[in-house]
Amino acid sequence: MGSAQTNGTGYVFVNSGKEARTRFAALSTIYDRGTVRHLEDLGVGSGWHCLEIGGGSGTIAKWLADRVGSTGHVLVTDLDTRFLEPLEGPNLEVCRHKIGTDPLPEAAFDLIHTRLVLMHVPERDAALAQMISSLKPGGWLLMEEYDSCSMLPDPVANPNETILATHLAMQRLLEDNGVNRRYGRLLSGLLRARGLSSVGAEAQLFLWQSGSPGIAMMRANFEQLREVMIERNYITRQEFDRDLAQLDDPDLLMPSSILWSVWGRRP
Repeated sequence: MGSAQTNGTGYVFVNSGKEARTRFAALSTIYDRGTVRHLEDLGVGSGWHCLEIGGGSGTIAKWLADRVGSTGHVLVTDLDTRFLEPLEGPNLEVCRHKIGTDPLPEAAFDLIHTRLVLMHVPERDAALAQMISSLKPGGWLLMEEYDSCSMLPDPVANPNETILATHLAMQRLLEDNGVNRRYGRLLSGLLRARGLSSVGAEAQLFLWQSGSPGIAMMRANFEQLREVMIERNYITRQEFDRDLAQLDDPDLLMPSSILWSVWGRRP
């Protein structure tokens, strides 16, 4: 049987995959505008010290560095920092780091942000506690995570919504690698239970169609996981090829996962 390439972390969408650039570009197009709006609403400004965990391609870290200016500082981390290193500058520091196991400084940050990180982290409870401890008193935590369980394609509601065998196989692979596919839905309660104040939440859902950034991301994810899904007998090669072709169907509609953005403040 094959195994997903995870760099020993359990994370299947490794940055070394040739599909990473496509996925990062799609994620930025789909979600950066909403993330920036939340960061602005939290008051991120000159002189802030910020931590971006799982920085990916660095678009949000770059925005933060521009926002906090020369008197502020941004630390951006990832398991694989190859896309972040070109961004390093006077107020933007890049560090390879595994949240939940590697240490973070205590009470050091005015803001900590993650997007689509902790749902993949086996030590997610420890990681959340670690992040809260690393906030200054009064500092903000902004977490953005998927709930991919609550809105599946429904051909009864809309005949153009299609249940793809490859999509189901990918979800099964993620769960088998320890991903909590409902984590975004749980975040508000988790932050309240950890004692954060001013907790708020907002969700985003899209209906993607052929040619959209969302379908481009789905295609990249499918292609990156093709061989391991086939080798584990989650799907046949014929089913995979059929589903990949369906992503080009102009009538296809695919509900996105629900992205929950949840914020709270350390008292």
